[in-house]
Amino acid sequence: MRRRVRGGALAVLCALLLLGVSARPARADGEVEILVLKEHGVGSTTLAQPYVDRFVAIAAEQNGWASAKGQYFSTRSAAETYLASHQPHYGILSLAAFLAMRKPYHLEVVGRVASTLAGGEQYFIVSKSAADLAACKGQVLASDHTADARFVEQVVARGDFKLADFKLLQNQRPLQSLKQLLAGEATCALIDDAQLGELQHLEGASQVREVWKSRKLPPMAVVAFPSAPASERKTFQQSLSTVCDEAGQDACAEIGIHMLDAASPNDYADVVAAYGR
Repeated sequence: MRRRVRGGALAVLCALLLLGVSARPARADGEVEILVLKEHGVGSTTLAQPYVDRFVAIAAEQNGWASAKGQYFSTRSAAETYLASHQPHYGILSLAAFLAMRKPYHLEVVGRVASTLAGGEQYFIVSKSAADLAACKGQVLASDHTADARFVEQVVARGDFKLADFKLLQNQRPLQSLKQLLAGEATCALIDDAQLGELQHLEGASQVREVWKSRKLPPMAVVAFPSAPASERKTFQQSLSTVCDEAGQDACAEIGIHMLDAASPNDYADVVAAYGR
């Protein structure tokens, strides 16, 4: 389990390093700050932060940044507390966090990064006893995703269900919902693709069936904050699509990155419209 826990955080943090490989150096007197917010991951901040420190230091050396700092968060509230007193240039954000923070923090999409270890690109409702989604309604639904009802109902479900359709068992730990499902404490569970991948490692997994799945969603967004200079931002964005084709090819493969490239607001327009604000 320790290997998989570190692996999930490492995928995001190696992406952070790779994103910096081809970027133009920042001003000599400025500090480049990068915020990483991965909600519902299987890692912890304590385990992840040393990787942030290590990889940002390498990125700074490779890019000629006079000073650089990275900060990893696993909750939106902690990230927003940080933003109250810091002005990062760039961020790598889970989709739900990006949608909620896009307008308040004036975020501009410059790229996207998808990893088989990060998850969040598709959601599923699974069960041992229910034959379909209708059979889950009115029953106990375990999940660690239900705190953001707007995201779940308007982006994930798209009218297929409301959270009020279930008796919610809200969790904080990503694998807790599956364990409760297997133990009979919940009839159904709402999980993401990374959690579905972890199901095979749990005893009794063969009894669990998929009864509903969402459409495929965009991966984690690479964003620029207003503090990023326009020229730096443009060059940074243009460099993204070549990172995994050149020096970073082996590293991308090792950490499961299957997409790392430039993106624009148009690539997230559908989910932004569905989110509704």
